[in-house]
Amino acid sequence: MAVRNSELRFAVSAVRHLPLPIARFTLRARRRARSTGDAFSLSSALRPQKLAALLDAAAGCTTVVELGTGTGWTAIALALRDPARTVVSYDPVARDREPYLELVALSVRARVTFVTAAGEDGTGDARGVELLFIDSSHECEPTLAQVRVWRPALAPGALVVFDDYGHPDYPGVAQAVESLGASGSVRASMFIWRPA
Repeated sequence: MAVRNSELRFAVSAVRHLPLPIARFTLRARRRARSTGDAFSLSSALRPQKLAALLDAAAGCTTVVELGTGTGWTAIALALRDPARTVVSYDPVARDREPYLELVALSVRARVTFVTAAGEDGTGDARGVELLFIDSSHECEPTLAQVRVWRPALAPGALVVFDDYGHPDYPGVAQAVESLGASGSVRASMFIWRPA
């Protein structure tokens, strides 16, 4: 009964906070994770209110990089939200993302690229990144290293969004933001910064 109530609360939150296609994807992904025993996804995927805040921040951004893929729910949701958007997501751990990619159209899948590498090992020839979403180690030094590596690839006016800002279990995120001297806004425990 407790699980059923928890799932009902999650579904209500998804429908309340998320655009319908994203809510539908999120609920289907959650159902699939439950049926396959994917506890990692169930515990680590962004909750609806937080995902809604990220989608709002990403409005108008067509080139997005995510550092910290997990099983890909956020990257897929970002691509699903805007048909002009491409998302490249980095994670040093290769996880099975296919069960969740199967839940969206081929046109969405074609705009999501998963790279098995740490965020600070990325960029390559990347340029014009309009939104950098950092949701990886949550430690200060690796987060700073990721910002240093990706900053030259950012487009003018780009946003950098740090997940779990102010979370008591992840003080490194706030430490990194403070070390950067970043000023920005906080929404749904994410720090949103527009570097000069």
